[in-house]
Amino acid sequence: MVTNHHKNIATFIHLSTFARFIFPFGNIIAPLVLWITNKEKSDFVDTHGKQAINFQFSILLYVLIIGTLCIPFFAFSLFNHLDILDFNYFSDISIKINSPSPLFYICGTFSLLAILGFILEIVFIINASLKAKDGEDYNYPFTINFIK
Repeated sequence: MVTNHHKNIATFIHLSTFARFIFPFGNIIAPLVLWITNKEKSDFVDTHGKQAINFQFSILLYVLIIGTLCIPFFAFSLFNHLDILDFNYFSDISIKINSPSPLFYICGTFSLLAILGFILEIVFIINASLKAKDGEDYNYPFTINFIK
């Protein structure tokens, strides 16, 4: 049976992901500590703790992928005033880094997706917290189950 105490713990595990605004990696450390200390109390707390941590690890992975894809474009924009980066070694191929390429627009699209993802993450966390407070199970969308 799920008690109010278990519901409150599960809710607080979801809300503890906002600790990232207080200290680095707080979105992973805070729910992980709460989950480890309370997972034996009930299956409800255990399930919600796993969901919150898996979602945060998934978000971290997605951010690393998007960031890795965008790094070259930021590096090119830093060095666009140097003529040494103007490659024209072949007669048919010319690469000019100081003019925007379609890849630059792709990186901008990734940035907009990252902003949209951040907003959706906050909505999903609040929704999961409300479901936990009501005693219902919640599965975050786009989550990779690292902890089963």
